[in-house]
Amino acid sequence: MSLKTGPLAGVRVIEMDAIGPVPLAAMVLADLGADIVRVARPPSVGGGVWEDVGGDILHRGRAVTYLDLKDTADRDMVLELIGQADALIEGFRPGVMERLGLGPDTCLARNPRLVYGRMTGWGQIGPMALRAGHDINYLSLTGALHAMGGAHAPPPVPLNLVGDYGGGAMFLVSGVLSAIICAIRTGQGQVVDASISDGVPLLMSLFYAWLPKGLWSDAPASNLLDGAAPFYRCYRCADGRDIAIGCLEPQFFAQAMKLLGLESRGYIQNDRACWPAMEADFAAIFATRSRDEWGDIFAGTDACITPVLSMAEAPSHPHNASRSVFVESGGIIQPSPAPRMSATPPNISEPETVEPVVALHRWLK
Repeated sequence: MSLKTGPLAGVRVIEMDAIGPVPLAAMVLADLGADIVRVARPPSVGGGVWEDVGGDILHRGRAVTYLDLKDTADRDMVLELIGQADALIEGFRPGVMERLGLGPDTCLARNPRLVYGRMTGWGQIGPMALRAGHDINYLSLTGALHAMGGAHAPPPVPLNLVGDYGGGAMFLVSGVLSAIICAIRTGQGQVVDASISDGVPLLMSLFYAWLPKGLWSDAPASNLLDGAAPFYRCYRCADGRDIAIGCLEPQFFAQAMKLLGLESRGYIQNDRACWPAMEADFAAIFATRSRDEWGDIFAGTDACITPVLSMAEAPSHPHNASRSVFVESGGIIQPSPAPRMSATPPNISEPETVEPVVALHRWLK
């Protein structure tokens, strides 16, 4: 493995192989310099099934070692690694790690300063803790999916950015790092119970603050930020591609109206009585030119109107290219590490496979 850099250089983490939020959380930690060993099941006992779930990117920056956790010798090797680790992260259903003999009590007895990060959909306790679920289910019970719905149709199926990754992976990362800082200060580790159904409501804090004040309606597609406002949504262009408009502030709205040739309409931005006619005007005007023509018109302005790029197009956009938002590693175009650090820049290294004893010896150095 290449020499790790970044603000977490020297932090040692064990990642129990999983899907969903855990691989992304581990990737973020690895990008920031943590030395991570991913413990996966050997192919002979059904391992390797997660390699196709984004592994080309989500498994970057760390080593994998194959261990059968039902084998006593292999489980003892995991405990050896735990004795040298700063943190462990896992994404099994509640009780699975305990049945494997690797629950928090056992691991903290082996290493009292260990941070034990647990990632689930419903949490470690509660009536639904042992129930199966996926991103759409967690969103549905937190009010988030309803808020992203349409006025006359069921909510669309969202990408798993809000649940798995926003409410899950990012809170696992912040919880583990907070607990590591605490362990450095106190010498005492702890369990981090990160749950998607806990994290998503926290992401919804703004809207729950607005709701009792009458600033947000519980009816979908009726609010400023959920597609009801004609100046905060997307429109289809002449070439069948789309443009995004987000001119919320009055000065940005004024620029947009001028460049769209709609100044003479005299629209009052936040007068909802104007919205139907405004939406009709926007739809008709955007349909007269291609997406890229509109992109050129609004480039360099504060009108907050931008082309809706595909995943294939995004890496070559001038802004993304100038900041190297995407990089090529291992022959694959992928997102760069974030956030950026001035003194301890992170790096990307390709995954490697190591024997368990090699991983342990590296940590013992």
